[in-house]
Amino acid sequence: MERTRLIFQGVSELAGTDEMGLITLTDEEERRQLAVACDKAMMREFALRLNHVPIVGRLLPEVLWHVVAMQAKMEFEVLITDVIENQYRALLLNTKTREPVAIRLSDAVLLAYIARLPIYVDSQLMEKQSTPYEKEARNVVIPMNTLSNKMLLDAFDKAVEEEKYELASRLRDEIRRRKLNDPS
Repeated sequence: MERTRLIFQGVSELAGTDEMGLITLTDEEERRQLAVACDKAMMREFALRLNHVPIVGRLLPEVLWHVVAMQAKMEFEVLITDVIENQYRALLLNTKTREPVAIRLSDAVLLAYIARLPIYVDSQLMEKQSTPYEKEARNVVIPMNTLSNKMLLDAFDKAVEEEKYELASRLRDEIRRRKLNDPS
């Protein structure tokens, strides 16, 4: 599998909601980006670290990573492998043994930030899911296949409210497609 190295660029609030945010990851050249949805709790976790709050060194992720690093000379990386059921699939991969551990992508990015681990994505997935990166962009495109059903419905309601009918139409089509493909 060919891989692309990703760089953490930051976390921002998702416009129109207090409950969701976006983690931005770019390729090394800062040409393409992956926008990863995260919850409010994860935004708070990143804010603590990005603002260098003194208590951070005593929080569970930092303490556990410190314990792991003391116990053995292991090397890890994060690998984003797929999108399944509207969520990116990520692995915490031991680079020596190649043993994978499944992990939620937002948690993997936080761990990578704390432990300075490299983050990689399957290059074909990056090609499919990424969008052009603009450093000071006010809007970010998120692939619909990574949005939860609730996020889609909220976005649809907002698009209708703001009279953005072309966007509302695309969102409606995705909602219908999911309902047709849902066996339950």
